[in-house]
Amino acid sequence: MRVVDGLSLRTLAEIGRLERSRNYLQPGDVSAALLMWKDYVHRPERELWHDYEWGNVHWYCCGDPLEARALLDTVVQALSPRSARRLRQIISRSDAIWNRPTPPYIVDGG
Repeated sequence: MRVVDGLSLRTLAEIGRLERSRNYLQPGDVSAALLMWKDYVHRPERELWHDYEWGNVHWYCCGDPLEARALLDTVVQALSPRSARRLRQIISRSDAIWNRPTPPYIVDGG
């Protein structure tokens, strides 16, 4: 497990144990999912809209950020309450950007 800002060594160790013991995880999957989700929510809105409308062919080779977000939910459920709370705090930073309302479009009536 790579170091993730905001996570204690105890939480990182617990995530590392999960990555080694669960058949749906490999070492580094959680930090990669966090990074993928963070990078995705920071993309320009036009790119997000394009992905929504037509899909993204790069997801087949490079990973699907929506699947990465779902994986993070699964990991949170497998962690102890203290570690889950800390991981949710990290995830919530990106979720807040994802859930931010878009500004209304200004239509010039004249």
